[in-house]
Amino acid sequence: MQQIHRQINQWYQKNSRDLPWRKEGVSGWEVMVSEFMLQQTPVVRVLPVWEEWMRRWPRPQDLAGEPLSEALKAWGRLGYPRRAQRLHAAAVEITTEYNGQVPRTEDALRALPGVGDYTAAAIACFAFGEPTVVVDTNIRRVHARLFGGMALPEPSPRASEFARARQVQPEDAEQANAWNISVMELGALVCTARSPKCDSCPVFEHCAWIAAGQPAPHYTPKGQAWKGTDRQVRGAIMAVLREHEHPVPQASFLADLGGQEHPAYVALEKLQAESQQRERALAGLLKDGLAVLEDGGVRLPS
Repeated sequence: MQQIHRQINQWYQKNSRDLPWRKEGVSGWEVMVSEFMLQQTPVVRVLPVWEEWMRRWPRPQDLAGEPLSEALKAWGRLGYPRRAQRLHAAAVEITTEYNGQVPRTEDALRALPGVGDYTAAAIACFAFGEPTVVVDTNIRRVHARLFGGMALPEPSPRASEFARARQVQPEDAEQANAWNISVMELGALVCTARSPKCDSCPVFEHCAWIAAGQPAPHYTPKGQAWKGTDRQVRGAIMAVLREHEHPVPQASFLADLGGQEHPAYVALEKLQAESQQRERALAGLLKDGLAVLEDGGVRLPS
């Protein structure tokens, strides 16, 4: 195990991506924003949005002082806008309860809006050097192959995977922190889901999956649908709302848009969603607090 730790950590030092939230001296807030944005969103899409957020809101109190609508607009097309909603709520709580300082411990972080087990462990580890056990999709996949001999981890996280992650993590705190980010990066760049670059793997000779003859996955992964879903319609409605300071007539979302030339309206119309689906998508946004009704129109929340 010590050899595996050393080889993967050394590989990371030579091959890791130069990402701004990994630089020496970054704040807990910078790491926290990156972790929220990177949930189910690739780095290439996150980078420009993260940089703009840090320019506008370099501290939690800067974001907390803005209305939620500004956070939703700045979130742009990253998807899953409830992440922006929860990040804004977390910024408010950090400002009011923690004097503007992101808490350092997993327990305190978990108590913040939108922060689950993975995000709490990641922030505590990557921002504050706490020897937490970080387990994301990339880490689960590396562990499944390297130690379990499986092509892919189970479709949903299991307690046994977290137990294994604790078991294989270095005992030394500094090495444990390096291990977390190194294994995560190995999964992102080399031990990928569909086309692993095994010839470039620093622990190829130790891999249980290679030793087993690279057996096929024991299930067929199902990609998350997007085209034609309520999520797509919700995103198109949010795009319209982000472009308007004043309430948009509710009827605009539920019927033919009548030749509107604004790109956001055009994109919504191109979906050719039935009125029933539009109603359902709009109702979901209202229920989630991502949109509000005002004077017969719909706008982003204040």
